Amino acid sequence: MGYVKWSYSVLEHFCYDVFRAFGFDETQSKEIEDVLLTADLFGIESHGMQRMVRYHKGIEKGTIHPLAKPEVVFETPVSAVIDGHNGMGQLISIYAMKKAIEKAKTSGIGMVSVRNSNHFGIAGYYAKMASDEGLLGMACTNSEAIMVPTFGKKAMLGSNPIAVAMPAEPYPFLFDCSTTVVTRGKLEMYNKMEKPLPEGWALDKDGKESTDAPDVLSNIVAKRGGGIMPLGGNKEVNGSHKGYGYGMLCELFSSILSQGVTSDKCCTFKDKTGICHGFIAVNPAIFGNPEEIKRHFSEYLEALRESPKADGAERIYTHGEKEVLAKKDRLENGIQVNDNTMAELANLCEYLKLDFNSYFKGYQLQKDSRFFEGNY
Repeated sequence: MGYVKWSYSVLEHFCYDVFRAFGFDETQSKEIEDVLLTADLFGIESHGMQRMVRYHKGIEKGTIHPLAKPEVVFETPVSAVIDGHNGMGQLISIYAMKKAIEKAKTSGIGMVSVRNSNHFGIAGYYAKMASDEGLLGMACTNSEAIMVPTFGKKAMLGSNPIAVAMPAEPYPFLFDCSTTVVTRGKLEMYNKMEKPLPEGWALDKDGKESTDAPDVLSNIVAKRGGGIMPLGGNKEVNGSHKGYGYGMLCELFSSILSQGVTSDKCCTFKDKTGICHGFIAVNPAIFGNPEEIKRHFSEYLEALRESPKADGAERIYTHGEKEVLAKKDRLENGIQVNDNTMAELANLCEYLKLDFNSYFKGYQLQKDSRFFEGNY
């Protein structure tokens, strides 16, 4: 399968209309679309347009409730627990991070734990919300169990990504990564590209290394065993226990503090996924002059970039730098979408009675394109 390139405005228009057709209002549709396309602009293809099928199937099956409203069920001046009532993850998460930011500006720190939500896109979007307000931001989430713990052979934790963002010059700091070797979305992309997985990524249902993306994905969905390795692989000598531990930290801030659904039980219900999130915003002013802290951090990031390069390397990047460059390139030159993702978008248009050709003028669906309904 190949790729086709679309302008940001084409994809923006399409996404907005899709979520309006699902029953979200104008503001909500814009927020969901912005989270999705920010991923594509940052070069995180696994969480951009190719995730549309996940939301389509979630709403169709009834695990995502479009009309649900998040509710604060416990609150202090510096913390809150929010029940998302199984609504759209992006909307719940924007609401939660805004509350964390508000508390940080008032009390110095804000911590919000969320239960009963859904897939929220890239964690970095919400950490960046705080950074854009001059704060240090953190976001994490649990998810359907895909991580096999060290010495195990059954997935028990999610990809459990964690993101941290903080203002700096000339590039804001933005670190966002899963605590598994790769995300489930990466497996989905290899599935769409019909390519074998790299060694060291995944395990089959018997706990043995596998490069078979369709098999690993189907095992995850059917809960037959296997899944994706923690950061560091599946052996302690390479640091597997560290990725496993980082995944547990995300579980603490999301499902444990909120008393929500842990990863091993996420996506096992008929009417919800149970996914949980955690958000933190910290005001640098509680440590001193924010501008001086920002200057101090920026100087260190510059020292990292200017430090000696390895043989053959021309550049050292700091976290968030590549995303800034990728966004500039994609806004100027367009965003690539996989042909199999286009088949999913056509299926979505058929479901919502939208005219696929009016958005993607001149595009012909590939004769051998596949729709990966079974992944969800």
